[in-house]
Parts: sequence; structure tokens; C-alpha cells
Amino acid sequence: MKPADLKAALRDKKPVFGFMISALASMRWASAFAGSTLDFVVIDSEHGSRDRQLISDTCAQMQSLGITAIVRTPNTDEVWVAMALDAGADGVLVPYCETIDEVRHVAMKVKTHPLKGEYYERVVETGEYPSAKSEAYLNAKHKDHIFIMGIESEPAANRVEELIDCAPMDAVFIGPNDMTTSLGIPDESDNPIYIDTLKKIIGEADKRGLPTMIHQQTLETSATAIDLGARFIMHSSDSRILMRGTQNEFAELREVANKKHGGVEAVEAEDTVDIA
Repeated sequence: MKPADLKAALRDKKPVFGFMISALASMRWASAFAGSTLDFVVIDSEHGSRDRQLISDTCAQMQSLGITAIVRTPNTDEVWVAMALDAGADGVLVPYCETIDEVRHVAMKVKTHPLKGEYYERVVETGEYPSAKSEAYLNAKHKDHIFIMGIESEPAANRVEELIDCAPMDAVFIGPNDMTTSLGIPDESDNPIYIDTLKKIIGEADKRGLPTMIHQQTLETSATAIDLGARFIMHSSDSRILMRGTQNEFAELREVANKKHGGVEAVEAEDTVDIA
């Protein structure tokens, strides 16, 4: 799905589906992604070691298949937003936003890049552009770019209304690992404290017509996120889906081989992927 179509679907309150690219780097995966039915991917540069060239190549590959390519930046420094856009990203997911100043700066970088320096700060602070012509140019240049604000801590959840209202954005992201750790209940995705936090953030986003993205890792937790109202559905990651597919198919083959030949023991599968 192209970014303009993805934004239109979200505005119409329709769900969209994607996953995190955390490991794959080769352009030879294009045929697998072509049949994936994904609407979008999030290319991880927060926990993954991706340089600008690799991000650019991955964005181009996804876009050639009609998949929207969003980059998760390393942090809230707007220089990473600029680098992602220069690499060809359709949008950015900026993690761990906690202050109004952070959100305003990264949101306006998405809307005004390559404006910088004094005039960029003026737009952030007052909304004043160098000229009406500059404003029209930048609005047209970035009309399809996507900005997703990451809410991943208890302080951010406590001021979610202020953060959502302080700048233009397209969606709100919740990182379960960071959020549960901040809440003092690491990885307890069924803890009522975490569920209540999800409900609060999703509710505030819904009031403003914004979809919520929650990066869940299992079908059960992703289903829970959908049931709670998430529409920007980021399920699992390339490495975890590859791991599970391998485990499931070879478990079936071991059963078939055991029936035919005997002596084939089932192997207990482990989750060996560490994705935040």
C-alpha cells in the first residue's frame, strides 16, 4: 500500500497491517515480500545497526512492491528524521517521546525538511514560515509523509493528551517492552496496569481521530491490541516470523517422518529472538 493510500485508510478508520524489519538486509528477499500481503513495514534503526545506504536500499525495495516504508529512528533527535527522509522513507516512527519540545521538533521536521536553522526553529515555535510560497512548497513536498509519535513510558502516558495536541501527527505508537518496564511490570502484557494504560492511550488517540500502533509479538497479544482498538497493526518482526515459520513447518515434518520411520522425537521450540 502506498503512503497516501495508507493514510487514507487510517483516516477512514480501516486497519492496516505490517511488521518490523529488524534483521533482513539483502535485496534478494523482494520475492518473499511481494507475496506477503503487507501494507507497511517499519525499518528498525533504533535497535538495529542500519546505515543510511541500507535504509535507502530497503525503502526502495519495499516501495517497488507497493509497501509503505517507515523508519524507526534511534531517538528523538530530529537529525535522524532528516536522515530517514533523505534516505527515501515514507515516514518515521520516533521512539520514546516524553516532552512537548521533542514532539514539536520531530513533527515539524517531518513537515518542513530540509528547512533548518533559525527559520526551522521559528516554524516550530510560532508556525511562521519564511513565506507563503515556502509553506505551500513544503506542504506539498511532505503531504504523504507519515509521523508516528512513540509513547513508551509512564511519564509520556501520563501526559499523552498534551503530547498528542502539541503537534500534527498521523498515529501514536506504544512499545510494550519499554512501556511495561517503565510501569514496573516488565513484559507483563496481560497485567491490568498495562492494559489500562493501553486503553487510556488508545482512547485519547481515538478522540482525535488518530490510529494507535502497538508492536506485539504473538498472535494472541496482537489480537488483544486489535480488540482494544488498535488499527495500525504492527505484528511481530521478520526474524521472529521466520523463526516461527521454520519451527512450525519442521514440527509438522517431524511428525510425518515419525509416522513413516519411527524414532523421530519432537523438538521443543524456543523463542530465541530478542526484539524490543
